[in-house]
Amino acid sequence: MQVLLIEDEKRLADAIAQLIREEKYLVDIVYDGKDGLAYATSGIYDVVVMDVMIPYINGFQIVETMRKKKITTPVIMLSALDTVNDKITGLNAGADDYMTKPFAPEELIARIKALTRRQGEVILNELSFADITLRLDDHTLLCGDKSVRLGYKEFEVLKILITNQKTIVLKEDLIKKVWGFDSEAEDNNVEAYISFLRKKLAFVKSKVTIITLRKTGYKLEAIDV
Repeated sequence: MQVLLIEDEKRLADAIAQLIREEKYLVDIVYDGKDGLAYATSGIYDVVVMDVMIPYINGFQIVETMRKKKITTPVIMLSALDTVNDKITGLNAGADDYMTKPFAPEELIARIKALTRRQGEVILNELSFADITLRLDDHTLLCGDKSVRLGYKEFEVLKILITNQKTIVLKEDLIKKVWGFDSEAEDNNVEAYISFLRKKLAFVKSKVTIITLRKTGYKLEAIDV
């Protein structure tokens, strides 16, 4: 899962980001509203966690713009503004949740998980395509009586391919979602992990293959399943 954190207090941002990483989620951090708006409207994130009072563009304006652009990514607002009117303003702007500072870190993580469950991101314990099953709790790929553990990026790439099995997954989307918005990863990084996954699929003797669409992206295909 990919989380965007918009927070101008750098120590707090780093502390929150560490908590999110401990849950094995990817997180991008930005420290002002101008960058925050650009990242939030990219549409690549599963959850956005943002402070309200940030430089240039405040959190209320960011979430309003997201909703106007039809970006439905769940948003949790963090703020020292704790009046009922402040909360109503945030929720009416389009936020899904509103937490006042200070807050318990465990509660923030619980709320992130609750929002992703509503979106259908983490309700399932496993994903399937043709003769393979991908377990989400321990990153295990199964086919019949054979299984193999996947590395973190292998797991994320295969999860995206299975989740989007009816469409072509663009290389640039894989880079953004698996490596991060500001990553310097290139096409050859993606190609390397696709190669790793093909070997793992062969190891478990699956009839599933990853089709390369030249200069475009990838798609799962099953042969005689």
